[in-house]
Amino acid sequence: MNAGVVEPSRPSELPSPGESWSRRKFYSVILLVLLAHIAFIFVFGATKPIVPRAVGPVPQLQLAAAANELIALGDPTLFALPHANDFASAVWLRQLAITPPSFAYTEPPQFLPLPVEKLGATFTAFVATNQFADFQFNFKPEPLLVVANSVFNSPLPTQSTFHIAGELAARPLLNAVAVPSLPLNDVLVPSRVQALVDVDGNVISTVLLDSSGNETADQLALKLTRNLRFAPANQMAFGEVIFHWHTIPAPTP
Repeated sequence: MNAGVVEPSRPSELPSPGESWSRRKFYSVILLVLLAHIAFIFVFGATKPIVPRAVGPVPQLQLAAAANELIALGDPTLFALPHANDFASAVWLRQLAITPPSFAYTEPPQFLPLPVEKLGATFTAFVATNQFADFQFNFKPEPLLVVANSVFNSPLPTQSTFHIAGELAARPLLNAVAVPSLPLNDVLVPSRVQALVDVDGNVISTVLLDSSGNETADQLALKLTRNLRFAPANQMAFGEVIFHWHTIPAPTP
C-alpha cells in the first residue's frame, strides 16, 4: 500500500541568457568590434593635407576723433536744445548784411516861387463870380410875455400820516385813525410796523421793523396799528403800516 503520495520530479531550471556569456567571450566580442572600426577608418578614410582657412573681414577697433559725427549722437540734448549743426542753425547763426539807406542828396533844394502880389487872388476871383442877393429883414414887434399863475405847494407835510403796504393794502380799512403831530424839535424817519390780521379783520400781532429814532413815536405807532380794523377775509394776512411823522416845535419850559 502506498506509504505516501510521491510528487513528480521537476525539470531543472534553464540558465538565463546573460549567464550563458562568459567574461572571456564578452571581452573578445568588444575587441573584435574595435578592430573592425579601426579597419574601416584605414580603408575608407582619406588623408588630406590641412589647408589653412582664408582670413576674411574681421571687426577692427579704432579710436574716434572728438569731432566725429558718431560722438555727437551720444549727446542727450541733441534734439532738445539749439545745436550748431542742426537744420535751424543755417538761419539763426547767419548774420544778415543790412545796408542802411543813404540819405545824401546831391541835388540842391528847389523852392516854389511865392509872389506876394498874387496872395488871395484865387479867393478874390471866387467871390467875384458869386452874386449874393439882398436879404430884407422882417422886423416884427416883440411878443408879449405871459406870466403863468403857478401855485407852489409846501413840500413839508402839515400833519402825520400813514399808509398800508403788503397784503393788507387790498383789504378795506373800516375805521379811521388820526395820527397826531409830535412836539419835537427834530425830524423823524418813518416807523415801519408789521401787522398780522385775522379773518375777522382784527390786528392780533404787531412787530416794529424800523424805528424812527424816538421811543415815544414807535410806541404810538404800535398802539395805533393795534386799533386798526379791516374788512373780514377768508384767511389771515401780513402787511406793513408805515407812519410818516410830522413834528412841531416843542414848548419851551
